[in-house]
Amino acid sequence: MERAQERVSTGTADDSAARPEEAGTALELLVHGVGGTTPEKMLDDPRTVRVTGDDTAAVFRRAEDADAESRPEDYRGRPVPEAYVWCNLTSGNGTRALWLLLLPFMVVNLAHWMRPTARGRKRTVRLYGLLVRLTALTLTVLLVAAACEVALDLAAWQCAGTYACTERHSWLGFLSPAVSDDGWWSRPGRRLALAALVPAALTGLLWYLSHRTWSAYESQQPMTRTPEADEETGRTALGRPGFWYGRRLVARLRAAHTAAGLLTVAAAVGTSAARFDHRPGGPALLDVLGRLLEAALVAAAVAVVAVVCRRGRSENRLDRELDARLVRQLPLAALVLLVLTAVYAGWERPGWESAGRLPGDTTFGTIALAQGLLVIVLGAVAHVLHRAHPDPRAAMRGLGGPAVAMLACALGGVMSGGVSQRVADWLDGTGTNIPGPPVLLTWQASVIPPLLVVLLVLCGWLGRRAWVLRRAEMGAVERDYPGEPKDTTRTRRIARTRAMATLTDRAPRIVAVTSATTLLLGAAALVGAMISDKTPGQAADGSFAFVEGAAETAEALGSWLIGLGFILFVTWGRRAYKDPSARRTIGILWDVGTFWPRAAHPFAPPCYAERAVPDLTWRMATWTAATGGRLVISGHSQGSVLAAAAAWQLKPSVRKRVALLTYGSPLERLYGRWFPAHFGPAALSALHHDVDCWRNLHRRTDPIGGPVRLSGDCGPEVDRESLKDPLAYGRTDQHPLPAPVLGHSDYQADPAFAEERQRLLTRLRSEVPAPRPGEGAQDSSGRSSA
Repeated sequence: MERAQERVSTGTADDSAARPEEAGTALELLVHGVGGTTPEKMLDDPRTVRVTGDDTAAVFRRAEDADAESRPEDYRGRPVPEAYVWCNLTSGNGTRALWLLLLPFMVVNLAHWMRPTARGRKRTVRLYGLLVRLTALTLTVLLVAAACEVALDLAAWQCAGTYACTERHSWLGFLSPAVSDDGWWSRPGRRLALAALVPAALTGLLWYLSHRTWSAYESQQPMTRTPEADEETGRTALGRPGFWYGRRLVARLRAAHTAAGLLTVAAAVGTSAARFDHRPGGPALLDVLGRLLEAALVAAAVAVVAVVCRRGRSENRLDRELDARLVRQLPLAALVLLVLTAVYAGWERPGWESAGRLPGDTTFGTIALAQGLLVIVLGAVAHVLHRAHPDPRAAMRGLGGPAVAMLACALGGVMSGGVSQRVADWLDGTGTNIPGPPVLLTWQASVIPPLLVVLLVLCGWLGRRAWVLRRAEMGAVERDYPGEPKDTTRTRRIARTRAMATLTDRAPRIVAVTSATTLLLGAAALVGAMISDKTPGQAADGSFAFVEGAAETAEALGSWLIGLGFILFVTWGRRAYKDPSARRTIGILWDVGTFWPRAAHPFAPPCYAERAVPDLTWRMATWTAATGGRLVISGHSQGSVLAAAAAWQLKPSVRKRVALLTYGSPLERLYGRWFPAHFGPAALSALHHDVDCWRNLHRRTDPIGGPVRLSGDCGPEVDRESLKDPLAYGRTDQHPLPAPVLGHSDYQADPAFAEERQRLLTRLRSEVPAPRPGEGAQDSSGRSSA
């Protein structure tokens, strides 16, 4: 068995056996989709063996097919089935459920890949990427600032400096001047320096997770190859040799974001001490030291921004270089500055007492203003790119990236405000002993109720739309199943499933309205906090009774909702740690959200495709190189996206020996609309032309998969007519029991799947791909000679 497995993984066979291409052996490589499955289900056999790979991702065969290379005569009329199982890349163990806390980072990373199609506008494209990277940097600063708000401001500064609050929380007693009798740690600067360990540890944890997940997921190098003479990668970057290996950029961004987090902590510790030293009559030495540290922090911040701005992704070649000096020295310099700032803040300062809040309003206000401006400019750049090459199918007319970036900023603000609000309520439930979190966070919480009202209106519109579509589909369902006794309940159920499936196509409008509303409400909250410097309820005090009541209600309800949302996040993560079914559900979220490399935010959850795509590429390339034979790669749902990405990575000459079968595929419906620069019509048309043949199956009841919408100008059409679902309306001889409505699952149960698979296998030839209908004869390179 080990020798058979070795032959499978290397693509070799015994000398005594006939070569697979001579016997016409074909390979069918199955790739599962969202949520994953087992190799036993994929291969429909309880006895399977792993032929290559590890516990994270591997290729399996049925036990009886393990040595198929040595018995080619047994596979003359059927392919050798293999299953690529990658579900452990996204939904393996319970700790990955905690990646929910990194959701804003993942969302802003998606915005990087949502830029419109652009040709000949390299500077504009680089500007788009730069703006997204800067927006991602603000999210890191926001997260660390929220941790500083909790640990430094609420706990060490406000609660530890108030006797009534310290009495309720005895664990803070050694920091309280009254309780500890002016102990050594009770000085304000020393309290801040000690509390700085919390946000600094959070920054270190993010660095560690990013580095560790890179080694576990994304360190697999793609195949090294030289571009062929007729190779053209301008229509999509997915075919470039270095697309799925972003080590250099991720390392640079990791160093910059780690340094930014440490500098944020240093600024939070040092600004209060420096403000005390800068007062008239303050100690001259400490005043000078404070100004020097402030200058050093500003210089380091400029260096961080310069690193983020300097370089984007390098995709035209496999970049194995690493800026080792920068990656090591930038975070180390920030850590040294943090230590120096902690020593400076902990110096003895007679007369210094903690009162009020730390200057958090300025920090959070600056971050919110910067994020709003970046999103607006990003929208202008995306509009320019879209107008240069309009794509009618692009989501939101090319503004999907800016809208998603705005939602990432909103998620970051909600999570930061939620943590601060809940900790403040825990430390001081009465709200009378300490000032509480910054005013801006209270304003941001107050805009959540009106935002939910807008979302409820959108849900009502979607419900109305689904009801209208269901009524329209009732007649279509009856026409699709003629000559059968009609059952109103059955017809209504099928029509409702079809109507609900179409709601996926309404997502751009939902995102557009939500993003625009969030931007406007966020701007209103920022202006209100800056003008009044009071909470909404206090600012409305003395105005009209209705306005005052609405402000107080929004403030209380917003605080409650933001806390509830944060609690749901934490409890869902804890439940997923213990409940495999919940863990699987969260894994599905990452199947969709973490397909793309970490090009904007290094602390986003890892990109599983940087492991899966090289795996598939190596498997297909080694099979075709060893056998010169036929290969059908069959992908369901997200597996079809991986299959297409892997096919793009092959040499054009190899790509012409591969057939593609996709079913329940989101390639055009989701990826083509939201990521037009990489999966737009030009990219899918190029893939259609390059592979030997491509067939796509879809259903009207499928909310995820859909047609590819490519014509047959360069060969056979891709899309088969939409499959019937259910297969039978009522009871028949073939279906004596009621057939289920399958939707997105179990495409193999439809006879059309076997027909299309056999059609692809028949088309393929062992040496030269069959000419496409309507094309002239082809030479050995695959070009048409007509």
